[in-house]
Amino acid sequence: MMDLYQIPVREVHGIGPQKAEDLSALGITSAGGLLDYYPFRYEDYRLRDLAAVKDGEKITVQGTLYGEPVLNMYGRTKSRLSCKVVVDRFLISAIWFNRHFLKDKLRPGEEIVLTGKWDARRLQISVSESEFPGRGAGRSGTLQPVYSVGGGITQNWMRKTIAQALTQYGAMVQEILPSELIDKHGLLPRRQAMAVIHQPADLQEGQIARKRMVYEELFFFQLKMQAYRALNRKRADGVAHQVDLPLVRKFVRTLPFRLTDSQLKVLAEILEDLQQPHCMNRLLQGDVGSGKTVVAASALFAAVKAGCQGAFMVPTEILAEQHKRSLEKLFEPWGIQVALLTGSLTDRQRRDVLASLEMGLTDIVIGTHALIQEDVYFRRLGLVVTDEQHRFGVNQRSILRRKGMNPDVLSMTATPIPRTLAITAFGDLDVSTLKELPKGRIPIKTYAVGHSMLERILRFIGKEVQAGRQAYLICPLIEESEKLDVQNAIDLHAQLSHYFPQMRVGLLHGRMAAAEKDEVMQGFGSNQVQVLVSTTVIEVGVDVPNATVMVIYDADRFGLSQLHQLRGRVGRGGHQSYCILIADPKSEVGKERLRAMTETSDGFEIARRDLELRGPGDFFGTKQSGVPEFRVADLAADFETVEEARDDAADLVARQEFWTGSAYAPLRQFLQREGIFSEDRLD
Repeated sequence: MMDLYQIPVREVHGIGPQKAEDLSALGITSAGGLLDYYPFRYEDYRLRDLAAVKDGEKITVQGTLYGEPVLNMYGRTKSRLSCKVVVDRFLISAIWFNRHFLKDKLRPGEEIVLTGKWDARRLQISVSESEFPGRGAGRSGTLQPVYSVGGGITQNWMRKTIAQALTQYGAMVQEILPSELIDKHGLLPRRQAMAVIHQPADLQEGQIARKRMVYEELFFFQLKMQAYRALNRKRADGVAHQVDLPLVRKFVRTLPFRLTDSQLKVLAEILEDLQQPHCMNRLLQGDVGSGKTVVAASALFAAVKAGCQGAFMVPTEILAEQHKRSLEKLFEPWGIQVALLTGSLTDRQRRDVLASLEMGLTDIVIGTHALIQEDVYFRRLGLVVTDEQHRFGVNQRSILRRKGMNPDVLSMTATPIPRTLAITAFGDLDVSTLKELPKGRIPIKTYAVGHSMLERILRFIGKEVQAGRQAYLICPLIEESEKLDVQNAIDLHAQLSHYFPQMRVGLLHGRMAAAEKDEVMQGFGSNQVQVLVSTTVIEVGVDVPNATVMVIYDADRFGLSQLHQLRGRVGRGGHQSYCILIADPKSEVGKERLRAMTETSDGFEIARRDLELRGPGDFFGTKQSGVPEFRVADLAADFETVEEARDDAADLVARQEFWTGSAYAPLRQFLQREGIFSEDRLD
């Protein structure tokens, strides 16, 4: 039987060259692709009883036109057309805006079907769509699919065209899921589900079809991830480090603090990976302040002592410089050479670092995206660590990895990722989670207040500074904006410098030169700067244990996970710390963010709520994060199906019969088409 995905979309009756081009812009190029273009919701045109309708609901009713229509014009183009309509025992008003051309079509005594928003107090419907049953077939009494359309494609045209494609090619839709999974989850057969999802008899039927397609979409994605992992483990093309475990244990014992049980467990997992002949591909996630960096440092120590070099890529120069200072202290007694490579180095400094790397004199290089430039060469790169890895595009991470002979990769994030999203975005990775915070951490007290409390907040900051502590104040903007009425860092710095004449108030933002930023951060780190006004450049990794106050202006404008990251800049020492969120939110989303921040300090719970509020597309703030855009699945709503699909896929690929049995041939063909059996990496 012919593959539907090999049939050009032009073969569907009614699609000409222009429409084929318009469909291509939507990513539809084949008959199979057209059938796979599922609706994201349904318009309910089933007739309603007005007595049971709530105010403000969208409804469809059928009635009889009563009396002559009245047209009022406003200027040349704006109009209001009204007419009385008898619907059952109600006499209601139907209102059309800017539809003056309908006046001559409204004939008293004729049946009409109206769809629109119901105003119960006025007994009035604001009409969005209307049709006359006596003049031919319409939509009344049906559910109509609603597709994502644009360009030259309209809803009605898409509905008709997909219906035509079902008529032409519906019988060719083939099952791809094994019967065991269909029976296990009570799924519709694929051919039936394909027809029903486009043309359901009712909402329940549509949901049953959607369940099948959601599972299928998530299962195919997970099957790719799990098959890749299984094949990767069979390829002995990585660096099998000869890890000196007694030496690593000695290094850990010399650290200025004891590792938590969670840190020791995760480090053991990483060291085990380093010794394997296949590439490590592990994600280390943990809440703010859980101690990921020292785990990464221990892994880098192991790799260097096994004869390799390490690279540590971070998203900002501030963080790179901070990591260099902290790692140099840890590694200096062991003779490990650490270098910094960022965009702000002079040409001479850069040449020296590059030469030292290529000759193998530098053991570990810490840097920003400058690490992935073409002229950066390593003698023997064995371990790559990426911090806050979702901030780097997939291509950037891939380039750095290719600078070594398939080095091991440890990705880290302090943005706790909901389990659903971790399974999806990082399905090809092993995930380690740090679940403990270092002992002695005092919980941060979090308050949400209005702008009217500013004077009290500043007095409180003054008391904390007098007691020897320090404070951050975060603004959403660098400078004043005509479009947004929110606080900006430059103005706030000027105001606070005037308000606190006895204190040194620092300013930090992304437009400053690297040397200026470094000077400010060193001043804040040594308590020469007591109050730091900043944008979110300090969001990740900055560690000043003496800072106890975090004030965030216009907090409702930040995402939940970002607020949690900012809160994590305090509470890192032995003193009680405070996070104060200043906002007067007008939106429910803004209120929910502040409520969540004051109710919990658990980063994983914060992340779960953030996913619900923002959705997966915005969770990482980048389209290159590796999170796919699904056609029907919703990662926040379908979290149970994500886990089911992952478990099913992992179970299948672990069986020998999956790779040889005829029942699984369609799935192996799918993997073949997706390139999983090639030597290419899943980047």
